[in-house]
Amino acid sequence: MDTKRLDHDLKVLDENKTRWARLPVREKIKLLEEVRKGFAGVMHEQVERALIAKGLPKDSPQSADEWMGGPVIIMRNLRLLQRSLEQVADAGRPYLDTSKVRTRPDGQVVVQVFPETVFDKIMYNGFSAEIWMQPEVTKDTLVQGMATFYKEREPKGEVALILGAGNVASIAPLDAVYKMFVEGKVCALKFNPVNDYLGPSLERAFAPLVKEGFLRFMYGGGDVGAYLCKHEVVAEIHITGSDKTHDMIVFGSGEEGAQRKRKGERLLDKTITSELGNVSPVIVVPGVWSDAELQFHAENVATQMTQNSGFNCNAAKVLITHAAWDQREAFLNKLRGVLRDLPSRKAYYPGAQDRYKQFTKGVEQIEAFGPLNAETVPFTLLPQLDWKDKSNLRFREESFCSVTGEVPLPAANATDFLQKAVAWANETLHGTLNACVLIHPRTERQIGTKAFEDAIAALRYGSIGINHWPALSYGLGNTTWGAYPGHTYEDIQSGIGVVHNILMFEKPQKSVIRGAFTVFPKPPWFVTHRLAHKVGERIAAFEFEPSFQKLPAIFWYAARG
Repeated sequence: MDTKRLDHDLKVLDENKTRWARLPVREKIKLLEEVRKGFAGVMHEQVERALIAKGLPKDSPQSADEWMGGPVIIMRNLRLLQRSLEQVADAGRPYLDTSKVRTRPDGQVVVQVFPETVFDKIMYNGFSAEIWMQPEVTKDTLVQGMATFYKEREPKGEVALILGAGNVASIAPLDAVYKMFVEGKVCALKFNPVNDYLGPSLERAFAPLVKEGFLRFMYGGGDVGAYLCKHEVVAEIHITGSDKTHDMIVFGSGEEGAQRKRKGERLLDKTITSELGNVSPVIVVPGVWSDAELQFHAENVATQMTQNSGFNCNAAKVLITHAAWDQREAFLNKLRGVLRDLPSRKAYYPGAQDRYKQFTKGVEQIEAFGPLNAETVPFTLLPQLDWKDKSNLRFREESFCSVTGEVPLPAANATDFLQKAVAWANETLHGTLNACVLIHPRTERQIGTKAFEDAIAALRYGSIGINHWPALSYGLGNTTWGAYPGHTYEDIQSGIGVVHNILMFEKPQKSVIRGAFTVFPKPPWFVTHRLAHKVGERIAAFEFEPSFQKLPAIFWYAARG
């Protein structure tokens, strides 16, 4: 560990933190524009590096994971953030269409944030998204809580440490971008050793910020992370990873760390924000589904289970089904068929085989699709887990590999099931990051608009996807990404704080994304899309600079998938 280099880099950040905090918004916009152009020049290289590391063929549908989880999301977030900053420069905050603000009967303020543009409506036909605010927010205070950093007259600035995630290429850079451009902090971004191959590409893309002394990239293992966390220059830490890593940083390791946690005695007196994963539920509301609808959602759920080899904090981990649903077995059989046909993936994340064995040990029914060896972990379904066994490891910990349980829940009807499924997920499953609800429009009408929205309101998750993967909330940028608010350092669950959030709301509670029960063409993030890689590469170029001329090629490949 080169402590002299680390100390030097942190000193540079410390010397420039106030200059960055007080830099005129239009100067920040110029720097962000340079970063956007710089990233456009390295995105192909970044994808190629990731494909090699993850063992994915370059010209294959599987390579879409790296386009969708990398350049597409980075380009979209950078572009939308630049637009928001331009609005801040003009009006002091991002633009808010007040006609899209509503108040629920219980007083909760809800803002529709997507779609905004004609391109949104074309590219994401039928999708919409809202941000639901925390209870204390009113229509009158909503605007006051936007872009609060930019309302400070003489901010002093701070040095924030970003402990990057090792699984998805867009996480670490966008975490740094959020801390810098929304919260006004200079950043030390430490890569996770699992994907530090991203460093050379990102260093070139973010060179304008590095040159000015506002950003530094750092490499190394746990010893480097520990050194940085304790460094006197670092005022804030942002962690993306596991709750165990969080607790080790905050309280220490071993029995001494456990005792400190019980007593609430932190080792570090610093602000710590985090995104720490989730045992993500998919609530499958019973209804009468056609064969095509069963197939669509089998592919939908399989995507949530297996994308990125299952190494996602938002991967589907528990399917909650209605025990008496007469199409339950038909749905599961469709899902089995999709999993059976998917090619095996390299288990690139360290410890996957050990975690797989741990999470399948002692389970009566194990349905594995693919081999278990030194290179791969099979996509695995654990059907008929007992909902009453609240101590079940599959409910209490995130496996962070491709293992998903299924829980048949007894209920009198669809309305009763939805209420019980929401309560069971809230009370039993670890984490509050994201949840998915699949519901046929006929069933939703039977339940009633108010009862259904009340169920969504009751779900204590930071992002909720209705009929589609809540990962959309991570990618859109218009929405927020982070845990449901209220966690403490002693009970961290899925973390504290949000990122992305390009409208810069101060007190969001959750983002709710809704799409049609089935859509055409097949979403390009589906792992069954045969030309997803072709679509993803073109969407990345589109997100850099949207134009109507780029749409035909996107739709051509999308429709043939």
